[in-house]
Amino acid sequence: MKTKFSIMTAALVLGLAAFAYAQVGTDVKKGAEDTGKATEKTAKTTGHETKKAAVKTGEATDTTAKKAGKATEEGTKKTEVGAKKTGEATDTAAKKTGKATEGAAKETGHGIKKGTKAVGHGIKKGAEKTEDVAK
Repeated sequence: MKTKFSIMTAALVLGLAAFAYAQVGTDVKKGAEDTGKATEKTAKTTGHETKKAAVKTGEATDTTAKKAGKATEEGTKKTEVGAKKTGEATDTAAKKTGKATEGAAKETGHGIKKGTKAVGHGIKKGAEKTEDVAK
């Protein structure tokens, strides 16, 4: 009887051990499936958020590019206006310089004419004196 009881106890322990291992295997499998589902859900969420961030980055880049283009355009317009004003100032200065040069040339010409007349008059007087002396 003792042997029978020992065999029955051993069989019961082995059966419970097998059941326990089977239960643990089922629990591990279920845990792995749950982990897989959670990982899949997280991956989808991460992918969606990454896509949203990429769209926002693209929009920000587009906005920045538009602002940079507009600033460049405004800078170009200001440069054109500055160049036009510089050209106008140069033109005005050139006209004034031309008028001043013309006036100076007229005065110089007038002075030369007067000087030539005076020299001619002096030569004429000298020639007359020389003629008087020679007589």
